[in-house]
Amino acid sequence: MDSVLIDTDVILDFFFDRDPFAEQAAQLLSLCEKGSIKGFVTPVMISNIYYLLRKTAKHEKVIDNLKKLIDILNVAAIDKKIVLQALNSEFKDFEDALQNFSAYYEKDIKVIITRNIKDYKTSSLSVMAPETYLKTL
Repeated sequence: MDSVLIDTDVILDFFFDRDPFAEQAAQLLSLCEKGSIKGFVTPVMISNIYYLLRKTAKHEKVIDNLKKLIDILNVAAIDKKIVLQALNSEFKDFEDALQNFSAYYEKDIKVIITRNIKDYKTSSLSVMAPETYLKTL
């Protein structure tokens, strides 16, 4: 079973039903729910998703949605080692660096699924768009 980090943009595609990306995001989350793949997010992603969803819905609704999300996904850790590696990396975006190194140190993750592939050009992990990843299954 593949273990993948599903980037914030893909999760937001699902929650905001953004065309034409929402269907692929839903397919990925469905695969996680069925246990076909093991999906991961990070604590930073959950915080950012909360912040963005909160602009459109009440706290209770957002919390309920995040609990449902966490029921089907795992949370990769971010600790001091990961923060320092992100700070010292060549990533242009600090948040992407955190996601990358969190995924890197989560022993089973080999793929980051994102629509912002260029943001991960210095990653040592495989980086794929949702459409590309779904075609590989």
